[in-house]
Amino acid sequence: MRTDMKALLQRGKSGPHPESRKFEKKEVTFVMTYEEAVSYIESVPKFTTKNKPENTIEMIERLGRPERKMKVIHVAGTNGKGSVCAFLSSMLTAGGKKTGLFISPHLVKINERFQINNVPVTDGEFLEAYEKVFKVIREMLADGFAHPAYFEILFAVCLVLFERHEVEYAVLETGLGGRLDATNIVEHPLACVITSISLDHTEILGDTIGQIAWEKAGIIKEGVPVIYDGCRSPEAEEVIRKRAQEQHAPAIGLHADMYEILDKTDKSIDFKLNALYYEKRKITVPYPAPYQAENASLALLAMEKIDPSHEISCDVRLQAMADTHWQGRMETVLPGVIVDGAHNEDGVRQFVRTLVGVQEGRRIVLLFSAVVEKNYEQMIKTICDTGRLSEVIATQIEGKRIVPAEELAGIFRKYTDAEVTAVPDIGKAFETALAKRGDGLLFCVGSLYLVGEIKALIEERNI
Repeated sequence: MRTDMKALLQRGKSGPHPESRKFEKKEVTFVMTYEEAVSYIESVPKFTTKNKPENTIEMIERLGRPERKMKVIHVAGTNGKGSVCAFLSSMLTAGGKKTGLFISPHLVKINERFQINNVPVTDGEFLEAYEKVFKVIREMLADGFAHPAYFEILFAVCLVLFERHEVEYAVLETGLGGRLDATNIVEHPLACVITSISLDHTEILGDTIGQIAWEKAGIIKEGVPVIYDGCRSPEAEEVIRKRAQEQHAPAIGLHADMYEILDKTDKSIDFKLNALYYEKRKITVPYPAPYQAENASLALLAMEKIDPSHEISCDVRLQAMADTHWQGRMETVLPGVIVDGAHNEDGVRQFVRTLVGVQEGRRIVLLFSAVVEKNYEQMIKTICDTGRLSEVIATQIEGKRIVPAEELAGIFRKYTDAEVTAVPDIGKAFETALAKRGDGLLFCVGSLYLVGEIKALIEERNI
């Protein structure tokens, strides 16, 4: 639906839209459909940009600072933060805690970003919360404040939803960076978690690991424990530990020698964590990617600070870990079809660890796309260097960030002898890839947008 944003802002108490439903709550004085609300939010990047934190604080203040009523776990990082959030939410929910989960991006529907006990909110719940936020936006504009940016609006909607559901624990994933992220207005989180750090969004966060780590470490608060991934970058660890020391924050690092992979299949990994109460326990995560053992270990270490008295037992935690469902991260969506949102160089390197672990001689088909600001040639080279590809289908994400399928195919042909086909239409590309998979594996990689499109196709076509 295309919506006239200026008219929507000015609508106020106008008559109802034919498809709308009217809320009688005192704070709501206008009428809007779910589709209009989503359309408005999606249009925001076209007419406003990221604001200073003061603008976000103003909006949240007008909403009554709902985050102060919750125990917040704040998660930042380059890769893995969504998975860590999912593991934490699963463990807290399994332990009987009312838990809110705020994640980004969504893959198919915006409601995915706001989950209560791991279930996305309904359209009606989303709309009711959004209407309260929209009322505040109109008041702010009337008072001369800047229009909130896209992610700021989503964060505000999240807090309204969590307050209305009376969540006890709120697991918040940062949108971009950390220091200046909208979620960083939280004053006293229960714990901060920083996942692996690598080069991504360098045009915004800096072009060195140290600079990016400094931005991520901006979520560390005075005296609040920080649990961080120290497996990959000594430079990032040094920055995080220095910031933690400045903030008198206990720092707990995960290192590579603290976990050991025991077994793996096409659908899961078994590992052990050589720390605390887990040394003699087999831990299972329902993903074939080795890096998920790292993310799961980080989440378990964080739980020791979130629930130090073990009100949620080890058995409950580990069963919740095994039952976790996290969309788009080495997710098996159909038999033999795995989608992964790896969309930067480090993410692709982690995907490659899975690829090289596939049984030798097994057919591997790759469906790939990327957006323009990524270093997609290096991503492609890293995948091709494994020598494991049987066939490649290159496709394209439409819009301003498009990289033509033929351009991606040309790069693949530089680095692999496997057959490469360019199919611009994602639907046709997916059908082609499915047909070529045979009894092998199909991996769909390179962009979360690609993952979202494929999941939507599967749902629409009931494949």
